[in-house]
Amino acid sequence: MTDLDLRNARIVVTGGRGFLGSYVCRELGHAGASASHVRPLGMSDYDLREKSQVAALYRDLEPDIVVHLAAVVGGIGANLENGGRYLYENLVMGTELIEEGRRYGRLQKFVGIGTICAYPKFTPVPFHEDQLWNGYPEETNAPYGLAKKMMLAQIQAYRRQSDFQGVFLLPVNVYGPGDNFNPRSSHVIPSLIRKFDEAIETGQDEVTLWGDGSPTREFVHACDAARGIVLATAHYTEVDPVNIGAGMEVSIAELAAQLASTMEYRGRIVWDTSKPNGQPRRMLDIARARDRFGFEATIGFEEGLAETVAWWRQNKARIVADETP
Repeated sequence: MTDLDLRNARIVVTGGRGFLGSYVCRELGHAGASASHVRPLGMSDYDLREKSQVAALYRDLEPDIVVHLAAVVGGIGANLENGGRYLYENLVMGTELIEEGRRYGRLQKFVGIGTICAYPKFTPVPFHEDQLWNGYPEETNAPYGLAKKMMLAQIQAYRRQSDFQGVFLLPVNVYGPGDNFNPRSSHVIPSLIRKFDEAIETGQDEVTLWGDGSPTREFVHACDAARGIVLATAHYTEVDPVNIGAGMEVSIAELAAQLASTMEYRGRIVWDTSKPNGQPRRMLDIARARDRFGFEATIGFEEGLAETVAWWRQNKARIVADETP
């Protein structure tokens, strides 16, 4: 299969009204896709957990390309509380979209978006795609990670059996303006930004954070992640999974200190070691994305953090108001 011409393709982006999805839809436009042919879907459009609804999606929208970003996801606390739900709903959404895409018969490409949580807990750093099946994921987010990883198994099986044109991408932790700042479901960067900002506003002399600060994480700006996804959509056709990342590593303690400095929080940071750390280390090997479809991240981490802090401060009044029952 050759490169796809996005200019006239009908493209469905599940989760297209969410954080990363909105960036992907914009990037599709930058890559030449017609705005009238890009359909961002929210959960209210089609219930992707229901087979009949997924079949209706293909029948109604007649997509040439499906980019599957929709997910039920949260931070460590949310994963601990909702493991069964996260496994079931993410598994069913991916399974039904791929199966109905196969049955639909006119799909030119399915782009499944996985998660770094799919990697084994003690994967050697940097994580290489060939290590994906070499152990069990970190326990707190294993249900979510395994559900997403099943898309890869299904895509590869369908490619062998029926030449189903699917690819599978593994983005590292994504951040940036427009991120989810809800304290019940946010990931680490928006969670820390909100904690420090509230501490500044209320005059708290200390902020308590989960774990001991030692785990490391890699982060990629949403603009970069979206560009990688769109490059793969247009140019990647192979069966191998591909990491999408920035090739950096920072400890949670270092991240907290950097954000405190950026936000001018002068209080103490206290670590609650009774809470889980999550996976000990995370950093991706990003060579495959560079070599196979020319992707490299370009936005520096310090720049991206400052941009995200500024966005939160400009939008927090609206966000907090929307959260109020």
